[in-house]
Amino acid sequence: MNNLIVTGTGLTINDVVNVARHGQKVELHPEARKRIAACREMLEKKIAAHEIMYGVNTGIGEFSEIVLNDDQIKDFQKYLVYNHAAGIGDPASIETVRGAMLGRINVHAHGNSGNRPEITDTLVEMLNKGVTPFVCQKGSVGASGDLAPMSQIALLLLGEGSAYFKGELLEGAEAMKRAGIKVPGLHARDGLAAINGSNMLTAMSAIWLVDANNWLKQAEIAASMSLEALKANMKPYTPLLHEARGFRGAIRSANAINKCISGGDLKEGRIKSKVQDAYSMRSTPQVIGSAHDMLAYAKSQVEIELNGVGDNPIFFPEKNIQLSGANFQGSPVCVPMDMAGACITMVSVLSERRMNRMNNQALSVGLPDFLTKGAGMFSGMMLSQYTADTLIVEQRILSVPASIQSIPAAADQEDFVSMGMNTSIKNNQILDCAYGVLGIEFMAAAQALDFRKEEYKFGTGVQKAKDVIRKYVDFLEIDRPLYPDHTKMKELVRSCEILSEVEKVTGSLE
Repeated sequence: MNNLIVTGTGLTINDVVNVARHGQKVELHPEARKRIAACREMLEKKIAAHEIMYGVNTGIGEFSEIVLNDDQIKDFQKYLVYNHAAGIGDPASIETVRGAMLGRINVHAHGNSGNRPEITDTLVEMLNKGVTPFVCQKGSVGASGDLAPMSQIALLLLGEGSAYFKGELLEGAEAMKRAGIKVPGLHARDGLAAINGSNMLTAMSAIWLVDANNWLKQAEIAASMSLEALKANMKPYTPLLHEARGFRGAIRSANAINKCISGGDLKEGRIKSKVQDAYSMRSTPQVIGSAHDMLAYAKSQVEIELNGVGDNPIFFPEKNIQLSGANFQGSPVCVPMDMAGACITMVSVLSERRMNRMNNQALSVGLPDFLTKGAGMFSGMMLSQYTADTLIVEQRILSVPASIQSIPAAADQEDFVSMGMNTSIKNNQILDCAYGVLGIEFMAAAQALDFRKEEYKFGTGVQKAKDVIRKYVDFLEIDRPLYPDHTKMKELVRSCEILSEVEKVTGSLE
Protein backbone atom coordinates (compact mmCIF):
# COMPACT_ATOMS: atom_id res chain seq x y z
CA MET A 1 0.00 0.00 0.00
CA ASN A 2 1.45 3.36 -1.05
CA ASN A 3 1.81 6.16 1.48
CA LEU A 4 -1.20 8.44 1.93
CA ILE A 5 -0.11 11.96 0.98
CA VAL A 6 -1.74 14.43 3.36
CA THR A 7 -2.59 17.74 1.70
CA GLY A 8 -5.50 19.14 3.72
CA THR A 9 -7.96 18.12 1.01
CA GLY A 10 -9.33 14.93 -0.52
CA LEU A 11 -9.26 12.81 2.65
CA THR A 12 -12.00 10.16 2.57
CA ILE A 13 -13.58 7.89 5.15
CA ASN A 14 -11.85 4.96 3.44
CA ASP A 15 -8.50 6.73 3.83
CA VAL A 16 -9.20 7.00 7.55
CA VAL A 17 -9.90 3.26 7.76
CA ASN A 18 -6.78 2.41 5.75
CA VAL A 19 -4.54 4.43 8.07
CA ALA A 20 -6.35 3.79 11.35
CA ARG A 21 -7.17 0.10 10.95
CA HIS A 22 -4.83 -1.22 8.29
CA GLY A 23 -1.66 0.71 9.11
CA GLN A 24 -1.17 2.66 5.89
CA LYS A 25 1.75 5.07 6.26
CA VAL A 26 1.21 8.82 5.84
CA GLU A 27 3.34 11.57 4.38
CA LEU A 28 2.88 15.33 4.65
CA HIS A 29 2.89 17.04 1.25
CA PRO A 30 5.76 19.57 0.83
CA GLU A 31 3.29 22.35 0.02
CA ALA A 32 1.42 21.62 3.25
CA ARG A 33 4.68 21.91 5.17
CA LYS A 34 5.31 25.31 3.54
CA ARG A 35 1.85 26.50 4.55
CA ILE A 36 2.38 25.41 8.15
CA ALA A 37 5.74 27.19 8.29
CA ALA A 38 4.34 30.38 6.74
CA CYS A 39 1.46 30.48 9.23
CA ARG A 40 3.87 29.95 12.14
CA GLU A 41 6.06 32.80 10.93
CA MET A 42 3.06 35.15 10.93
CA LEU A 43 2.03 34.01 14.40
CA GLU A 44 5.47 34.62 15.87
CA LYS A 45 5.49 38.15 14.47
CA LYS A 46 2.13 38.80 16.12
CA ILE A 47 3.38 37.40 19.43
CA ALA A 48 6.44 39.66 19.25
CA ALA A 49 4.13 42.62 18.58
CA HIS A 50 2.02 41.67 21.63
CA GLU A 51 -1.14 41.35 19.57
CA ILE A 52 -3.90 39.80 21.67
CA MET A 53 -4.76 36.32 20.37
CA TYR A 54 -7.12 33.88 22.03
CA GLY A 55 -5.41 30.81 23.43
CA VAL A 56 -1.98 32.12 22.49
CA ASN A 57 -1.45 34.97 24.93
CA THR A 58 -4.83 34.79 26.67
CA GLY A 59 -6.50 32.18 28.81
CA ILE A 60 -9.26 30.08 27.34
CA GLY A 61 -12.99 29.71 27.90
CA GLU A 62 -14.14 31.87 30.80
CA PHE A 63 -10.53 33.05 31.18
CA SER A 64 -10.25 34.39 27.63
CA GLU A 65 -10.07 38.00 28.89
CA ILE A 66 -6.96 37.29 30.97
CA VAL A 67 -3.82 38.31 29.08
CA LEU A 68 -0.65 36.30 29.71
CA ASN A 69 2.82 37.80 30.02
CA ASP A 70 5.79 36.62 27.95
CA ASP A 71 7.00 34.21 30.64
CA GLN A 72 3.58 32.56 30.88
CA ILE A 73 2.91 32.03 27.16
CA LYS A 74 4.99 28.86 26.72
CA ASP A 75 4.10 27.23 30.03
CA PHE A 76 0.43 27.97 29.40
CA GLN A 77 0.36 25.41 26.57
CA LYS A 78 1.62 22.71 28.92
CA TYR A 79 -0.93 23.50 31.60
CA LEU A 80 -3.66 23.80 28.97
CA VAL A 81 -3.00 20.21 27.93
CA TYR A 82 -2.72 19.06 31.55
CA ASN A 83 -6.03 20.50 32.68
CA HIS A 84 -7.90 19.39 29.57
CA ALA A 85 -6.69 15.80 29.84
CA ALA A 86 -9.69 15.18 32.05
CA GLY A 87 -11.42 12.16 30.52
CA ILE A 88 -12.50 9.06 32.38
CA GLY A 89 -12.61 5.31 32.18
CA ASP A 90 -11.90 2.82 29.44
CA PRO A 91 -9.64 3.61 26.49
CA ALA A 92 -10.81 4.45 23.02
CA SER A 93 -9.76 1.89 20.43
CA ILE A 94 -6.33 2.20 18.86
CA GLU A 95 -7.92 2.71 15.44
CA THR A 96 -10.05 5.58 16.76
CA VAL A 97 -7.01 7.38 18.18
CA ARG A 98 -5.02 6.83 14.98
CA GLY A 99 -7.94 8.20 12.98
CA ALA A 100 -8.09 11.29 15.18
CA MET A 101 -4.36 11.88 14.75
CA LEU A 102 -4.74 11.64 10.96
CA GLY A 103 -7.60 14.12 11.07
CA ARG A 104 -5.54 16.57 13.12
CA ILE A 105 -2.61 16.29 10.71
CA ASN A 106 -4.98 17.10 7.83
CA VAL A 107 -6.24 20.19 9.69
CA HIS A 108 -2.68 21.39 10.20
CA ALA A 109 -1.92 20.80 6.50
CA HIS A 110 -4.10 23.80 5.59
CA GLY A 111 -1.63 26.13 7.28
CA ASN A 112 -4.25 27.93 9.34
CA SER A 113 -3.51 26.58 12.84
CA GLY A 114 -0.32 28.42 13.77
CA ASN A 115 1.54 25.45 15.24
CA ARG A 116 5.20 24.73 14.67
CA PRO A 117 5.83 22.24 11.83
CA GLU A 118 7.54 19.97 14.39
CA ILE A 119 4.16 19.29 16.01
CA THR A 120 2.62 17.97 12.78
CA ASP A 121 5.79 16.07 11.88
CA THR A 122 5.72 14.34 15.26
CA LEU A 123 2.11 13.24 14.81
CA VAL A 124 3.02 11.84 11.38
CA GLU A 125 5.97 9.98 12.86
CA MET A 126 3.83 8.56 15.68
CA LEU A 127 1.34 7.19 13.14
CA ASN A 128 4.03 5.68 10.95
CA LYS A 129 5.99 4.11 13.81
CA GLY A 130 2.95 2.81 15.67
CA VAL A 131 2.97 4.96 18.81
CA THR A 132 -0.70 5.31 19.81
CA PRO A 133 -1.57 7.39 22.88
CA PHE A 134 -3.78 5.89 25.58
CA VAL A 135 -6.95 8.01 25.41
CA CYS A 136 -10.03 7.72 27.61
CA GLN A 137 -13.03 7.38 25.32
CA LYS A 138 -15.33 9.46 27.51
CA GLY A 139 -14.90 13.10 28.49
CA SER A 140 -15.58 15.16 25.36
CA VAL A 141 -18.69 17.31 24.92
CA GLY A 142 -17.92 17.75 21.22
CA ALA A 143 -17.34 21.51 21.29
CA SER A 144 -14.11 23.44 21.56
CA GLY A 145 -13.24 20.19 19.89
CA ASP A 146 -12.77 16.85 21.60
CA LEU A 147 -10.59 18.55 24.17
CA ALA A 148 -10.24 15.80 26.77
CA PRO A 149 -9.25 12.94 24.45
CA MET A 150 -7.15 15.13 22.15
CA SER A 151 -5.23 16.38 25.20
CA GLN A 152 -4.21 12.82 26.02
CA ILE A 153 -2.74 12.63 22.53
CA ALA A 154 -1.00 15.97 23.09
CA LEU A 155 0.60 14.71 26.31
CA LEU A 156 2.88 12.60 24.12
CA LEU A 157 4.15 15.81 22.52
CA LEU A 158 5.46 16.65 26.00
CA GLY A 159 6.89 13.17 26.50
CA GLU A 160 4.16 12.45 29.03
CA GLY A 161 0.96 10.41 29.21
CA SER A 162 0.88 6.78 28.11
CA ALA A 163 0.98 5.05 24.73
CA TYR A 164 0.74 1.67 23.07
CA PHE A 165 3.82 0.53 21.18
CA LYS A 166 4.26 -2.93 19.68
CA GLY A 167 1.42 -4.35 21.77
CA GLU A 168 2.62 -2.89 25.07
CA LEU A 169 1.24 0.01 27.11
CA LEU A 170 4.15 2.23 28.15
CA GLU A 171 4.86 5.57 29.73
CA GLY A 172 4.76 8.20 27.00
CA ALA A 173 8.45 9.09 27.19
CA GLU A 174 9.44 5.41 26.97
CA ALA A 175 7.15 4.76 23.98
CA MET A 176 8.63 7.72 22.11
CA LYS A 177 12.16 6.67 23.01
CA ARG A 178 11.67 3.07 21.82
CA ALA A 179 10.17 4.30 18.55
CA GLY A 180 13.01 6.76 18.05
CA ILE A 181 10.77 9.81 18.02
CA LYS A 182 12.06 13.13 19.36
CA VAL A 183 9.68 14.84 21.80
CA PRO A 184 9.00 18.34 20.38
CA GLY A 185 7.61 20.02 23.50
CA LEU A 186 4.89 22.65 23.28
CA HIS A 187 5.62 26.29 22.50
CA ALA A 188 3.13 29.15 22.10
CA ARG A 189 -0.11 28.00 20.43
CA ASP A 190 1.17 24.41 19.88
CA GLY A 191 -1.00 22.82 22.57
CA LEU A 192 -4.28 24.39 21.48
CA ALA A 193 -3.47 23.65 17.82
CA ALA A 194 -3.08 19.99 18.77
CA ILE A 195 -6.41 19.64 20.59
CA ASN A 196 -8.98 22.19 19.38
CA GLY A 197 -11.08 20.20 16.89
CA SER A 198 -13.71 17.48 16.80
CA ASN A 199 -11.22 14.95 15.51
CA MET A 200 -12.06 12.01 17.76
CA LEU A 201 -15.78 12.01 17.07
CA THR A 202 -15.10 12.57 13.37
CA ALA A 203 -12.65 9.67 13.17
CA MET A 204 -15.12 7.41 14.98
CA SER A 205 -17.84 8.52 12.57
CA ALA A 206 -15.66 7.89 9.50
CA ILE A 207 -14.77 4.36 10.59
CA TRP A 208 -18.38 3.67 11.62
CA LEU A 209 -19.72 4.75 8.22
CA VAL A 210 -17.49 2.25 6.42
CA ASP A 211 -18.57 -0.53 8.78
CA ALA A 212 -22.25 0.48 8.65
CA ASN A 213 -22.22 0.44 4.85
CA ASN A 214 -20.86 -3.10 4.92
CA TRP A 215 -23.56 -4.03 7.43
CA LEU A 216 -26.29 -2.64 5.16
CA LYS A 217 -24.99 -4.70 2.26
CA GLN A 218 -25.19 -7.77 4.46
CA ALA A 219 -28.72 -6.75 5.48
CA GLU A 220 -29.60 -7.00 1.79
CA ILE A 221 -28.04 -10.46 1.57
CA ALA A 222 -29.97 -11.60 4.65
CA ALA A 223 -33.16 -10.11 3.22
CA SER A 224 -32.55 -12.01 -0.02
CA MET A 225 -32.24 -15.27 1.89
CA SER A 226 -35.41 -14.60 3.87
CA LEU A 227 -37.33 -13.58 0.75
CA GLU A 228 -36.31 -16.83 -0.95
CA ALA A 229 -37.34 -18.82 2.13
CA LEU A 230 -40.72 -17.04 2.30
CA LYS A 231 -41.42 -17.44 -1.46
CA ALA A 232 -41.71 -13.70 -1.88
CA ASN A 233 -43.30 -11.97 -4.82
CA MET A 234 -40.29 -10.33 -6.43
CA LYS A 235 -42.16 -7.81 -8.59
CA PRO A 236 -41.69 -5.12 -5.90
CA TYR A 237 -37.96 -5.41 -6.63
CA THR A 238 -38.29 -4.52 -10.31
CA PRO A 239 -35.81 -1.68 -11.03
CA LEU A 240 -38.38 0.25 -13.05
CA LEU A 241 -40.57 0.61 -9.96
CA HIS A 242 -37.81 2.30 -7.94
CA GLU A 243 -36.54 4.39 -10.82
CA ALA A 244 -40.06 5.81 -11.17
CA ARG A 245 -39.89 7.19 -7.64
CA GLY A 246 -36.27 8.26 -7.90
CA PHE A 247 -34.60 7.57 -4.54
CA ARG A 248 -31.03 6.46 -5.21
CA GLY A 249 -30.81 4.29 -2.10
CA ALA A 250 -33.93 2.30 -2.99
CA ILE A 251 -32.67 1.75 -6.54
CA ARG A 252 -29.34 0.55 -5.14
CA SER A 253 -31.01 -1.76 -2.60
CA ALA A 254 -33.39 -3.36 -5.12
CA ASN A 255 -30.47 -3.97 -7.49
CA ALA A 256 -28.41 -5.59 -4.72
CA ILE A 257 -31.22 -7.97 -3.76
CA ASN A 258 -31.85 -8.86 -7.40
CA LYS A 259 -28.16 -9.72 -7.76
CA CYS A 260 -28.36 -12.06 -4.75
CA ILE A 261 -31.42 -13.98 -5.97
CA SER A 262 -30.31 -14.06 -9.59
CA GLY A 263 -29.98 -17.58 -10.99
CA GLY A 264 -32.65 -19.05 -8.73
CA ASP A 265 -36.17 -20.31 -9.36
CA LEU A 266 -37.80 -17.45 -7.45
CA LYS A 267 -36.11 -14.85 -9.65
CA GLU A 268 -37.10 -16.82 -12.75
CA GLY A 269 -40.76 -16.86 -11.70
CA ARG A 270 -40.99 -20.64 -11.22
CA ILE A 271 -42.30 -20.38 -7.63
CA LYS A 272 -45.92 -19.51 -6.87
CA SER A 273 -46.12 -16.34 -4.77
CA LYS A 274 -48.79 -14.20 -3.17
CA VAL A 275 -50.15 -11.25 -5.11
CA GLN A 276 -48.89 -8.93 -2.38
CA ASP A 277 -46.56 -9.62 0.55
CA ALA A 278 -46.38 -7.94 3.96
CA TYR A 279 -44.56 -4.63 4.27
CA SER A 280 -41.54 -6.21 5.97
CA MET A 281 -40.95 -8.09 2.71
CA ARG A 282 -41.97 -5.76 -0.09
CA SER A 283 -40.79 -2.52 1.55
CA THR A 284 -37.21 -3.71 2.01
CA PRO A 285 -35.67 -1.60 -0.80
CA GLN A 286 -37.42 1.54 0.40
CA VAL A 287 -36.37 1.00 4.03
CA ILE A 288 -32.77 -0.10 3.48
CA GLY A 289 -32.57 2.43 0.67
CA SER A 290 -33.44 5.28 3.00
CA ALA A 291 -30.62 4.14 5.27
CA HIS A 292 -28.25 4.15 2.28
CA ASP A 293 -29.30 7.70 1.47
CA MET A 294 -28.85 8.85 5.07
CA LEU A 295 -25.40 7.28 5.31
CA ALA A 296 -24.45 8.92 2.02
CA TYR A 297 -25.41 12.32 3.42
CA ALA A 298 -23.59 11.63 6.68
CA LYS A 299 -20.51 10.60 4.69
CA SER A 300 -20.60 13.89 2.78
CA GLN A 301 -20.69 15.85 6.05
CA VAL A 302 -17.97 13.80 7.73
CA GLU A 303 -15.69 14.24 4.72
CA ILE A 304 -16.26 18.00 4.76
CA GLU A 305 -15.14 17.98 8.40
CA LEU A 306 -12.17 15.72 7.66
CA ASN A 307 -10.95 18.24 5.08
CA GLY A 308 -11.94 21.47 6.81
CA VAL A 309 -10.17 23.74 9.26
CA GLY A 310 -11.65 22.67 12.57
CA ASP A 311 -9.73 24.91 14.97
CA ASN A 312 -9.88 28.13 16.98
CA PRO A 313 -8.52 30.69 16.46
CA ILE A 314 -7.80 30.35 12.75
CA PHE A 315 -4.92 32.25 11.15
CA PHE A 316 -4.90 33.57 7.58
CA PRO A 317 -1.28 34.38 6.68
CA GLU A 318 -2.12 35.75 3.23
CA LYS A 319 -4.39 38.35 4.91
CA ASN A 320 -2.24 38.74 8.05
CA ILE A 321 -5.26 38.21 10.31
CA GLN A 322 -6.52 35.76 12.89
CA LEU A 323 -10.20 35.07 13.54
CA SER A 324 -11.72 33.44 16.58
CA GLY A 325 -15.02 31.62 16.18
CA ALA A 326 -16.46 28.15 16.69
CA ASN A 327 -15.15 25.93 13.91
CA PHE A 328 -14.61 23.26 16.55
CA GLN A 329 -18.35 22.77 17.06
CA GLY A 330 -19.30 19.11 16.44
CA SER A 331 -22.94 19.64 15.44
CA PRO A 332 -22.43 19.48 11.64
CA VAL A 333 -21.10 15.95 12.11
CA CYS A 334 -23.18 14.62 14.97
CA VAL A 335 -26.59 15.74 13.64
CA PRO A 336 -26.41 13.50 10.54
CA MET A 337 -24.62 10.80 12.52
CA ASP A 338 -27.46 10.70 15.06
CA MET A 339 -29.86 9.98 12.21
CA ALA A 340 -27.47 7.47 10.63
CA GLY A 341 -27.43 5.49 13.86
CA ALA A 342 -31.21 5.55 14.03
CA CYS A 343 -31.32 4.19 10.47
CA ILE A 344 -29.30 1.14 11.51
CA THR A 345 -31.87 0.55 14.26
CA MET A 346 -34.67 0.89 11.71
CA VAL A 347 -33.14 -1.70 9.38
CA SER A 348 -32.57 -4.02 12.37
CA VAL A 349 -36.29 -3.79 13.17
CA LEU A 350 -37.05 -4.82 9.58
CA SER A 351 -34.67 -7.77 9.91
CA GLU A 352 -36.40 -8.99 13.06
CA ARG A 353 -39.82 -8.75 11.39
CA ARG A 354 -38.71 -11.05 8.57
CA MET A 355 -37.25 -13.46 11.11
CA ASN A 356 -40.63 -13.38 12.88
CA ARG A 357 -42.40 -14.40 9.68
CA MET A 358 -40.10 -17.39 9.24
CA ASN A 359 -40.75 -18.47 12.85
CA ASN A 360 -44.54 -18.11 12.70
CA GLN A 361 -46.25 -20.97 10.85
CA ALA A 362 -49.24 -18.75 10.12
CA LEU A 363 -47.00 -16.37 8.15
CA SER A 364 -44.24 -18.59 6.79
CA VAL A 365 -45.87 -20.15 3.72
CA GLY A 366 -45.44 -23.72 4.94
CA LEU A 367 -42.32 -23.61 7.08
CA PRO A 368 -42.61 -25.50 10.39
CA ASP A 369 -43.32 -23.67 13.64
CA PHE A 370 -40.15 -21.95 14.93
CA LEU A 371 -38.17 -23.68 12.19
CA THR A 372 -38.03 -27.04 13.97
CA LYS A 373 -39.19 -30.51 12.93
CA GLY A 374 -40.24 -31.34 16.47
CA ALA A 375 -42.43 -28.42 17.58
CA GLY A 376 -43.69 -29.03 21.10
CA MET A 377 -40.84 -31.24 22.16
CA PHE A 378 -38.46 -28.70 20.65
CA SER A 379 -38.70 -24.91 20.54
CA GLY A 380 -36.35 -24.40 17.59
CA MET A 381 -35.54 -20.72 17.07
CA MET A 382 -38.25 -19.36 19.37
CA LEU A 383 -35.72 -17.95 21.81
CA SER A 384 -33.51 -16.55 19.06
CA GLN A 385 -36.26 -14.04 18.45
CA TYR A 386 -36.20 -13.05 22.13
CA THR A 387 -32.50 -12.27 21.81
CA ALA A 388 -33.00 -10.20 18.66
CA ASP A 389 -35.82 -8.30 20.37
CA THR A 390 -33.77 -7.33 23.41
CA LEU A 391 -30.96 -6.10 21.15
CA ILE A 392 -33.45 -3.95 19.24
CA VAL A 393 -34.80 -2.41 22.45
CA GLU A 394 -31.23 -1.48 23.35
CA GLN A 395 -30.82 0.08 19.90
CA ARG A 396 -34.04 2.05 20.28
CA ILE A 397 -32.92 3.49 23.61
CA LEU A 398 -29.60 4.47 22.04
CA SER A 399 -31.29 6.07 19.01
CA VAL A 400 -32.36 9.15 20.98
CA PRO A 401 -30.25 11.99 19.46
CA ALA A 402 -27.25 13.16 21.45
CA SER A 403 -27.18 16.41 19.46
CA ILE A 404 -30.09 17.83 21.49
CA GLN A 405 -28.56 17.00 24.88
CA SER A 406 -26.41 20.10 25.50
CA ILE A 407 -25.52 20.96 29.10
CA PRO A 408 -23.87 24.38 29.63
CA ALA A 409 -20.31 24.41 30.98
CA ALA A 410 -17.38 26.73 31.75
CA ALA A 411 -19.43 29.26 33.73
CA ASP A 412 -21.84 29.47 30.76
CA GLN A 413 -19.12 30.64 28.37
CA GLU A 414 -19.58 27.28 26.64
CA ASP A 415 -23.35 27.28 27.02
CA PHE A 416 -24.15 25.10 24.00
CA VAL A 417 -22.17 22.02 23.09
CA SER A 418 -22.79 19.28 20.52
CA MET A 419 -22.33 16.14 22.67
CA GLY A 420 -21.08 14.59 19.44
CA MET A 421 -18.79 12.12 21.18
CA ASN A 422 -21.88 10.59 22.76
CA THR A 423 -23.31 10.17 19.25
CA SER A 424 -20.19 8.30 18.15
CA ILE A 425 -20.08 6.09 21.24
CA LYS A 426 -23.75 5.12 21.03
CA ASN A 427 -23.54 4.53 17.27
CA ASN A 428 -20.85 1.94 17.93
CA GLN A 429 -23.17 0.27 20.45
CA ILE A 430 -26.08 0.37 17.98
CA LEU A 431 -23.94 -1.28 15.31
CA ASP A 432 -22.68 -3.89 17.77
CA CYS A 433 -26.31 -4.86 18.46
CA ALA A 434 -27.05 -4.80 14.74
CA TYR A 435 -24.40 -7.45 14.09
CA GLY A 436 -26.29 -9.69 16.49
CA VAL A 437 -29.76 -9.01 15.08
CA LEU A 438 -28.61 -9.65 11.52
CA GLY A 439 -26.66 -12.73 12.56
CA ILE A 440 -29.89 -14.19 13.95
CA GLU A 441 -31.80 -13.45 10.73
CA PHE A 442 -29.00 -15.10 8.74
CA MET A 443 -29.18 -18.14 11.00
CA ALA A 444 -32.98 -18.38 10.72
CA ALA A 445 -32.89 -17.89 6.97
CA ALA A 446 -30.30 -20.65 6.52
CA GLN A 447 -32.47 -22.93 8.68
CA ALA A 448 -35.56 -22.07 6.62
CA LEU A 449 -33.76 -22.58 3.32
CA ASP A 450 -32.67 -26.05 4.45
CA PHE A 451 -36.37 -26.91 4.73
CA ARG A 452 -36.87 -25.61 1.15
CA LYS A 453 -33.78 -27.02 -0.55
CA GLU A 454 -35.56 -29.97 -2.13
CA GLU A 455 -38.35 -27.76 -3.48
CA TYR A 456 -36.46 -25.27 -5.64
CA LYS A 457 -33.10 -23.80 -6.59
CA PHE A 458 -31.89 -20.71 -4.74
CA GLY A 459 -30.21 -17.62 -6.17
CA THR A 460 -26.45 -17.81 -6.62
CA GLY A 461 -25.73 -15.19 -3.98
CA VAL A 462 -28.24 -16.68 -1.56
CA GLN A 463 -26.73 -20.13 -1.93
CA LYS A 464 -23.23 -18.78 -1.37
CA ALA A 465 -24.32 -16.97 1.81
CA LYS A 466 -25.97 -20.13 3.12
CA ASP A 467 -22.82 -22.14 2.39
CA VAL A 468 -20.69 -19.68 4.41
CA ILE A 469 -23.12 -19.81 7.34
CA ARG A 470 -23.03 -23.60 7.38
CA LYS A 471 -19.25 -23.46 7.88
CA TYR A 472 -19.94 -21.99 11.32
CA VAL A 473 -23.43 -23.06 12.41
CA ASP A 474 -25.04 -26.46 11.82
CA PHE A 475 -28.64 -27.09 10.90
CA LEU A 476 -30.78 -27.14 14.08
CA GLU A 477 -31.94 -30.77 13.95
CA ILE A 478 -32.78 -30.98 17.66
CA ASP A 479 -32.67 -28.31 20.34
CA ARG A 480 -29.26 -27.28 21.70
CA PRO A 481 -27.96 -24.25 23.59
CA LEU A 482 -27.99 -21.49 20.98
CA TYR A 483 -25.79 -18.86 22.62
CA PRO A 484 -22.62 -20.19 20.93
CA ASP A 485 -24.34 -20.09 17.54
CA HIS A 486 -25.70 -16.60 18.12
CA THR A 487 -22.26 -15.33 19.10
CA LYS A 488 -20.58 -17.04 16.12
CA MET A 489 -23.12 -15.48 13.78
CA LYS A 490 -22.64 -12.04 15.29
CA GLU A 491 -18.89 -12.27 14.74
CA LEU A 492 -19.39 -13.69 11.25
CA VAL A 493 -21.42 -10.64 10.29
CA ARG A 494 -18.82 -8.32 11.86
CA SER A 495 -16.07 -10.07 9.89
CA CYS A 496 -17.86 -9.42 6.54
CA GLU A 497 -16.94 -12.92 5.31
CA ILE A 498 -20.47 -13.50 4.02
CA LEU A 499 -20.32 -10.20 2.12
CA SER A 500 -16.89 -10.93 0.70
CA GLU A 501 -17.86 -14.38 -0.54
CA VAL A 502 -21.21 -13.29 -1.95
CA GLU A 503 -19.68 -10.38 -3.87
CA LYS A 504 -17.28 -12.85 -5.52
CA VAL A 505 -20.26 -14.44 -7.26
CA THR A 506 -22.63 -11.46 -7.62
CA GLY A 507 -20.24 -8.60 -8.17
CA SER A 508 -20.33 -5.47 -6.02
CA LEU A 509 -23.60 -4.90 -4.16
CA GLU A 510 -23.12 -1.12 -4.25
